[in-house]
This record gives sequence, C-alpha cells and structure tokens, in this order.
Amino acid sequence: MEPLEGFNPKNILVRMPNWIGDLVMATPILTDLRRAYPEARITAMCRSPICEILKGDPEIDELFCFRKASRFGRRNDKRNLVEKIKKGEYDLGILLTHSFSSVWWFWLGHVKYRIGYESNGRKLFLTHSLPFPATIQQQHLVVTYKTLLAPLGIPLSDTAPRLFIAPEETREARSLFLRLGIPQDATVVGINPGATYGSAKCWLPERFREVTKQLIEDKNLYVVYFGDQACAPLVKEICEGLPSQVINLAGHTTIRELASLISICDVLLTNDSGPMHIADAVGTPLIALFGSTSDVVTGPYRQTGVIHKHVECSPCYQRACPIDFRCMKRIEADEVYRAVRNSIDSKRSKLHVIS
Repeated sequence: MEPLEGFNPKNILVRMPNWIGDLVMATPILTDLRRAYPEARITAMCRSPICEILKGDPEIDELFCFRKASRFGRRNDKRNLVEKIKKGEYDLGILLTHSFSSVWWFWLGHVKYRIGYESNGRKLFLTHSLPFPATIQQQHLVVTYKTLLAPLGIPLSDTAPRLFIAPEETREARSLFLRLGIPQDATVVGINPGATYGSAKCWLPERFREVTKQLIEDKNLYVVYFGDQACAPLVKEICEGLPSQVINLAGHTTIRELASLISICDVLLTNDSGPMHIADAVGTPLIALFGSTSDVVTGPYRQTGVIHKHVECSPCYQRACPIDFRCMKRIEADEVYRAVRNSIDSKRSKLHVIS
C-alpha cells in the first residue's frame, strides 16, 4: 500500500452516505479535507433528493447528485454514472458508504486513490483499505467517518457536523410561520415523531399527543409537526382534533425547507432520526428519544438532550420490536414534557442574560 502522507490531491471525490442523519454526521469530513487541502477541488457525491441538504455548502466546489438506478434503466444509469466519474479525473476518492457498488464505480471511473472500509468484498478495489475500528460500537459515527482520513495523515479533529442555511432561507422560514398564524414572539416547539429505519425507533404516538396537549396550555407556544410523506398519516392521527396552536407540516416541506424551519424552532422533540441530526448541526436545542439504537454511536454529536432508558435488550437495532417495546414504553410523557419545558426555560434565561 503506497503511503499517502504528503500527497497533495487536486481533485477529490467524497461518496457521502445515503441517509439524511448519516449524511449530516459525515459533514466534518468535508471541513477537514478543505482545511488539509485548501487548493483542491472537492466534490460531494450523494443521492437525490437528500443531496440538497448540502446545497450552498462553502466547503465543496461541486455537488454530484444522482438517483438510485431504476429497475429498467439500471445498465444505462450505471454507465452514465461511471462516465461522469471518469470525466471528473479524480485523483482521490473517499468512500463513506460500505457497499460494493460504490467502490466498483470509483474503480471503473479511474479514481486514482480509493480509501474506504473493508466490507462486502471491497478490499481488492480499494488502494487504501481500513478494517472497521475495534471500538466501532463504543464511538460516535462521526469519529468512525473521520478515521478514514488517517491514510492521508489527517489526525482526528474536533470538527462537529454543520449545515449551511442561507439568510434568505431563514427569512422564508420565518415568513411561513407568520403565514401559518405563529406570532413572531411565540415559542415554537418542533416535533418529529417518525424515523425512516423502522417503528422500533419511534416513541408512542399517543404520548407525543399527550406532550403536545401539555405544551399548548401555554397560549404563546405553538407546536409544529414535521415528517416526510410516509410519516404523514401518523402525524395526521396525532394532530386530529387539536387546536390551531398545533400545525401539521408532515409531507409539505422539502429537505432544505425542513432544515430552515428546524433552525428557527426553540427546541425539537424527536426520535433518533435525520431531523435530530439536522437540529444538532444547526444549533437548535433538542430532546432526543432513544430506544432500539445507541445514543453513543448515533446520538447528537454536540448536545446532551437525550432520554434513553438503557433496558437490557437495548440497543437491538431491530426495525420492529419483537417483544414488548419496553425501551420506549418506559419513557413517560411527563418526563418528556418536563425536558422540553426545561429546554425552553433554559434558552429564555440565557437570552435574558445576554440582553
């Protein structure tokens, strides 16, 4: 294996993860590469539509968006993808995904040096392969991603996940809240009751509803529900019959709009999910509910607002609970309400001290 310390790449391609939360947790890689190679051209390659989350990111020169190959157009889609990689003439490729197809594309696309973890028979196609860290289940995924920079001589940094929200996007988000009837001086609690991976990551819908009813006893507090199209029926059920202080935006926002709206919330209540990592990256206080997954590995990187009961079978990483869902059932509505309320009061006290 040729050592890469001292290598000065001119054209870097980073294959970003396929899930919103993982993509956000991988953003420190882009910052660390930019610091190490300020003159290099950096391209972030990731699937549509989640690639939009990186739109306007000043750390990258190009956003290489692509769609998962369709069943019937698979051969042409892959050929076009490889041709685009070839045209990029990349001298360094970093693979944050673990699939065989991703390294296969880089190899066919003549990416000179290819760094990634050994998995799924990829070692022969990587010029610099790393075994998964022995501590992978005891360290944050952000650290696992950063470890891939070791062959370049880039040490582990303290760089945190971040997203860039343009000022006009923030203005539009505030304007939308006003159009929805939320006064400018109101407290806004965002709630994300879904999670893409499966129901085992999701707190009970009736408890989200119970917390919401407690929160809106404060007449200057509004609750805004977020979610994708798949989550929309669940959110509709939770919000059914609640007053106008509760606003349902599930299925009605783009990824960029979601990030902008989360950035102006006073706090986000959420399961372990992409929106949780968005909130952490944009600095919105959050209360994150964990059960089937590990808050050590995929919890908020910068914040501590996690409720996790650590029952004997957690983390199990199951999509659906095969037994009695004890990890989430032991999180009571009153406990979550108090945590959200304390977060709001803490933020208010800090603002009072600043003013």
